Amino acid sequence: MSIGIDFWLQLIVLLACLFYAAPRGGMTLGLMGGIGLIIFIFGFGLKPGKPPVDVILTIMAVVCAGATMQAAGGLDCLLSIAEKILRRHPRAVCYLAPYICWFLTVLCGTGHVVYTMLPIIYDVAIKNNIRPERPMAASTIAAQMGVICSPAAVAAVSMIALLDGKMVGGQPFGFTQLFAIVIPAAIVGLFAVGTFSVFRGKDLDKDEKFQALIADPEQRKYVYGETTTLIGVKFTGKQWASLWIFLITVAVVAVLGSIPELRPMVGSKRLSMTLVIQMFMLLAGILMVMFCDAKKINKTAVFNAGMVAIVSVYGVAWMSDTMFSNHIAALKDALTGWIKVAPWTFGIVLLIVSKLVNSQAAAVATVVPVAIAIGTPPGVIVAMASAAYGYYILPTYPSDLAAITFDRSGTTHIGKFVINHSFIAPGLIGVLTAVAVGWVLGMIYGYI
Repeated sequence: MSIGIDFWLQLIVLLACLFYAAPRGGMTLGLMGGIGLIIFIFGFGLKPGKPPVDVILTIMAVVCAGATMQAAGGLDCLLSIAEKILRRHPRAVCYLAPYICWFLTVLCGTGHVVYTMLPIIYDVAIKNNIRPERPMAASTIAAQMGVICSPAAVAAVSMIALLDGKMVGGQPFGFTQLFAIVIPAAIVGLFAVGTFSVFRGKDLDKDEKFQALIADPEQRKYVYGETTTLIGVKFTGKQWASLWIFLITVAVVAVLGSIPELRPMVGSKRLSMTLVIQMFMLLAGILMVMFCDAKKINKTAVFNAGMVAIVSVYGVAWMSDTMFSNHIAALKDALTGWIKVAPWTFGIVLLIVSKLVNSQAAAVATVVPVAIAIGTPPGVIVAMASAAYGYYILPTYPSDLAAITFDRSGTTHIGKFVINHSFIAPGLIGVLTAVAVGWVLGMIYGYI
């Protein structure tokens, strides 16, 4: 069975929808699925695909827990600890800031925690005459690299839900198999990013453009500004309690994912991790509501970003599933041999789609089901999971734009040709290093 002209016409429609919607944000991306679905179903007569309901419900539960923690003040408690570490070791900011932002993402499940850290990172850098671009660009990259490493993140739980029941390395797939790859891969990748960042760009005292900027007393005052800090803020016991409730719940979920025997039997199988994540995240949320002051949960940045992610995944994944599910047989015939010869090409596809949809979760929900259906070994998918982050290629993601805004020195920038911006080099270095390490680990563990 060969791939016909209809497939290529439908692919053009799919890509056109993604190219139009991606620069306009996640909500537009999700809503754009409506146009694609109508064209595919009413125009081409395709059988409707299935929206990823399990993934969407899992995302919703995780977002509710994270947003409740932010509303209760637990996130600020965590950020204050991170700031103390940075201010004690300012000369190491190019290494410490990325690792701290990555770790915060792993704990909280969202890379958007970087927004609160960026002004602190800037303040530490500029007050120690370190080019702010170095730690700030590295930190925004690091925060997003932490998404696939977090048991509370949308992309990671999507991967768990989609591969639930598959065998990887001779074991049923779970958090252990995923994190045994992506966490050490990210740690090595971030070291490469930090090392690059230490030497990137001109030192401030040798940067003619920066020196000309601060020659104006008003501009100098603006650039150096007042200190931004959470140190000295008094947090209540209930704020700390919300942080501990969230972290303990994440730890329990990770343990249940690592030791399947702890999960109850449902018929002939263990309770799926998809349902475990959903119920425990809801539990964390209600415990914080009951015992902490969690107010205006739906007004938090975590809630808003998470709901946008749900709409994005809903529209994009449903649209792409409708198209690809109608061509699975032909795709399997055409690509099976290719996958056997060059399975690493899955990583390239995942990276490109991530850029197109500006979302790791949407990229995973779009690419992984197709990869499984055409016979890509689950171990290869896991080994290359770090490739889900590719939206640093163009400087359109909110955290990248935030870093540019918070850097009052102007060193974090978008270049004349757009593609030559502050984030592309650390992004490529971090992700490509992580993917390479993940591949090697996959071979060592027997995944590949």
